[in-house]
Amino acid sequence: MAVVRVHDVAFIGTGIMGAPICEHIMEAGYSLTVYNRSKERAEHLIEKGAAWADSPAAAAAKADVVFTMLGFPDDVEEVYFGKNGLLEGSKKGAWLVDLTTSAPELARELHDAAEVMDKHSFDCPVTGGQSGAQDGTLTLMVGADEQTTAILRPLLESFSSKIYYFGKAGDGQAAKLCNQVSLASCMVGYADALALAKQSGLDLDQIVDVMCDGMGGSVAMERLAPKSVEGDFRPGFLSEHMRKDIALALRHAEDLDLKLPGAETAFNLYDVLCQIGGKRLGTQAISVLYEDEAEAAAAGLDWSLIEPAADDAHEHHHCHHHHHGEE
Repeated sequence: MAVVRVHDVAFIGTGIMGAPICEHIMEAGYSLTVYNRSKERAEHLIEKGAAWADSPAAAAAKADVVFTMLGFPDDVEEVYFGKNGLLEGSKKGAWLVDLTTSAPELARELHDAAEVMDKHSFDCPVTGGQSGAQDGTLTLMVGADEQTTAILRPLLESFSSKIYYFGKAGDGQAAKLCNQVSLASCMVGYADALALAKQSGLDLDQIVDVMCDGMGGSVAMERLAPKSVEGDFRPGFLSEHMRKDIALALRHAEDLDLKLPGAETAFNLYDVLCQIGGKRLGTQAISVLYEDEAEAAAAGLDWSLIEPAADDAHEHHHCHHHHHGEE
């Protein structure tokens, strides 16, 4: 039996992005139940009126719509297909919406498995970062069509300002990977530019302003380059998640027999950053790779941790790491 009115919402994964999305959902008047592997990351939501559940299945039991915002594809597989998972625990007719950036083929698997069980699943990765989540202005890339998911539109609009519909399962994820490929090259571009400006003796604040006012600017530069200049590497988006996203994009491109040299370069840089202790830093910490050892150490990085160069980007992006997401 299809859901005809959305009232009860469940949310799995209340990390950097998930928690502010949850707040917008509650502010819009929906009843919310949350689950997160570490309960303390959900305490402030519980204080604001969210109910707590002890497992993804328990959170989903009565929900009309279940959102997931996890770290890695392995986490998504576990939460949907595993014991006490969402496919087993959600009610007939429920909508299962994955906001995680994940693999297009996994999104298709989830969709197909849900339909067999008289449930509905689609991918809906987001872009806009922590600030977009906090402001409720995220951009959504939906792996479904607008007509089929019309009942969810008001709920999705509670935490977004733009929604793009790509028609079928997996295509939202493919769209997000396109975004991440462009973003990765923007990050490398501004890090290169700051390094060149610093060695040239230019005022870095001034050069950021110049670039943002010119054709060399980007949203990434506008929001993150000033943080790089200030030495503020707190995460709005984790470097290990950027590495994961680019790896997914490279794997998807390889399936299509396509080379992405810009993304390969960005992957290599973020892989190094993660290896030397920067996994939990914001993506703007890429700029520290251009600094001397003392500057790197001040940011919490340790060049002695670098792995031997035998592993190239191809080997890395074929790996199926078992990581934990934003907890």
